[in-house]
Amino acid sequence: MFALVDANSFYASAEKVFDPSIRRKPVVVLTNNDGCICAMCERAKQTGVKKFGPYHEVKDQLAKFGCVIRSSNYELYDDLSTKMMDVVARFAPEQHVYSIDECFLQFSGFVPESGWEVYGQDIRRAVWREVRLPVGVGIASTPTLAKAASHAGKRLPGFHRGIAVIDSPVVREQILQQMQTQDVWGVGKKIAQRLTFMGINNAWQLACASPKAMRKQFSVEVERTVRELNGETCLAWTETRAAKQQIFSTRAFGEKVTDYTSLRQSLCLHAEHVGAKARRQKSAVKAIQFFARANPFQPDQYYHKSCIHRFAVPTSDTTQLVLAATEAALQIFKLGVVFHKSGAGAIELVQNEFIQTDLFDSNPERPELMACMDHINRKYGAHTLGVAAKGIQPKWRMRRAYLSPQYTTQWKDIPKIECK
Repeated sequence: MFALVDANSFYASAEKVFDPSIRRKPVVVLTNNDGCICAMCERAKQTGVKKFGPYHEVKDQLAKFGCVIRSSNYELYDDLSTKMMDVVARFAPEQHVYSIDECFLQFSGFVPESGWEVYGQDIRRAVWREVRLPVGVGIASTPTLAKAASHAGKRLPGFHRGIAVIDSPVVREQILQQMQTQDVWGVGKKIAQRLTFMGINNAWQLACASPKAMRKQFSVEVERTVRELNGETCLAWTETRAAKQQIFSTRAFGEKVTDYTSLRQSLCLHAEHVGAKARRQKSAVKAIQFFARANPFQPDQYYHKSCIHRFAVPTSDTTQLVLAATEAALQIFKLGVVFHKSGAGAIELVQNEFIQTDLFDSNPERPELMACMDHINRKYGAHTLGVAAKGIQPKWRMRRAYLSPQYTTQWKDIPKIECK
């Protein structure tokens, strides 16, 4: 059996962990530079405001409903995610972290005496007791069905308390009959539209389709999805999250940038992010692209330029990527331009085991140094250790006007309790 454990409205729920005063209030979390809405708790969703819309357009409407606004506190979210995963890991011999707010558990040869539903509730209670995050649990015989069970526990009538278990053909059909095809893991909106034209309107009809026909019509991934919906495990841990073919880090400036130093610092910061993400998936960068542009909504002053740096030997060493960023800044910067956004992207990646080294490479890899830096940043919080080239508290950094304290990663923000 497999279980999917995922946090409910993770960003919004994380904001409530150390601030009990807002636990019963509608909470809205904004994206980088406080531009758009990226997360809402259930109370906030009841206002009718949609996610991913520009914040300035609904600011007054949210204020009328008494919504609490928060900027994205990535340092807090990352730390709470780690704590949540540590608690969940105790409940199964194998765990696979799928994203910041969800993970899979595999129970090989294990059946709880209390039953799967009670066991799922034990997981939910443990996470709430130790981390104060509400989570949902879906349990089934395959990862795809576990995803479907998780969906049912949160959204489908007849299931409640945040948990659903698919342990019989009857329950499987009951859940899949109520699921739209686009809600099935591995089926996006485009594939769902094509399925609709074929007369397949829900997950149960998809499960009843011929796997071979789905492979011929779509791909082997859709065939696997059909087989998984019928209880046949087709996905291994390594396949539930494939390595990215490209990695990008981009961001609009919090303030206008007109000088070379600020532009160079921003490109170095993005290069550092790309390197860390590449190492996380055991990849190396063969080619990296840097860019910067002015505000596209001011066409009379618009400027955009990019350049590509290719490495003789693929690398994930941050220092090498930062050197490339420094060279790129010289090519991209133009006096008189008001830069609005910059970024870096690894456009060609190679898995570490396939790297062809060069005996005469003048820039050898330093995996021990990079591993040490990654370890420190995981333990003490993101950006604890980094390259000086990205600057220290630069003025152009991301605008976060509604940022909550970083309770678990900054000494100055540790909650203070007065005992009287």
